[in-house]
Amino acid sequence: MSITRRTVLRSTALAASLAVPMHRAFAQKAEFNYKYANNLPVTHPLNIRAKEMADAIRAETGGRVDIQIFPSNQLGSDTDVLSQLRSGGVEFFTLSGLILSTLVPSASISGVGFAFNDYASVWKAMDGELGAHIRQQIAKANIVPMEKIWDNGFRQITSSSRAIAAPQDMKGFKIRVPVSPLWTSMFKALDAAPTSINFAEVYSALQTKIVDGQENPLAIIATAKLYEVQKFCSLSNHMWDGFWFLANRRAWDKLPADLRTVVARHINAAGMKERADVAELNAGLQKELAAKGMAFNQPDAAAFRDQLRKAGFYSEWKAKYGDEAWALLERSAGKLA
Repeated sequence: MSITRRTVLRSTALAASLAVPMHRAFAQKAEFNYKYANNLPVTHPLNIRAKEMADAIRAETGGRVDIQIFPSNQLGSDTDVLSQLRSGGVEFFTLSGLILSTLVPSASISGVGFAFNDYASVWKAMDGELGAHIRQQIAKANIVPMEKIWDNGFRQITSSSRAIAAPQDMKGFKIRVPVSPLWTSMFKALDAAPTSINFAEVYSALQTKIVDGQENPLAIIATAKLYEVQKFCSLSNHMWDGFWFLANRRAWDKLPADLRTVVARHINAAGMKERADVAELNAGLQKELAAKGMAFNQPDAAAFRDQLRKAGFYSEWKAKYGDEAWALLERSAGKLA
């Protein structure tokens, strides 16, 4: 099954069934009733694949395992749900490594600026030694990470005033960033003027020129209609972000070994399908955004890396992550610091 943006939009009515706990008949007689929370809309490929996953798990286990899906932050903010996951109030949760880093510092290493050129290098790292290292660190926090990380996407820079083609274009550039040391550090190293603004206020901040630009994956640029207040989109791929599929340790250990095998297999298979969905969705979105008037360009990542290297960005974060984790990152991304 291939999920395009049009397919996703057509599936809104079907996916809306995720908005409330599902399969109550099964849930009442299931041996293991588990909740899975996430922060994405019901129409996102993550939730569509998660529903398929839950259905497959229920079928293969003969109804013994019932996973109810709670999308769109229904159970609270990411920080709230992370606490619930640790306490056992929620059994499963997908969370960005950049946010998980508040608990597991090394989890944000996959978001280091301009580390990855493309998806091939991302998956080499995250399906390889770097991903294994991060999972080991997550496990130390008494949380069980599934093997395959799901995709959120590469982040792109938009602007109302100019295309960002080279590092010098960033000088003095007023850009909105999330509240995160990694983001602020990177854009300051590029001589930009990063400003932390709540996402709910981003559209108006762009409209009133409080900031000149922002950065997000194409899906966010499209759904938040930022193309209405941004003319240029530079496909900078400056940061990649993914979602770790996490389980509460006690809930996971309660599952018999054979059921753990079934659940993990379906979660990881769904994650692989979601990766392909996101890649196809983004390809279609670029065409749609161009049709709405956005001008696209492809900056040279090497020049931005050089600037970050000269500014001491990579050496600073290498010291924070440690030599072992940094060496694993560079095996897939190439020499950074």
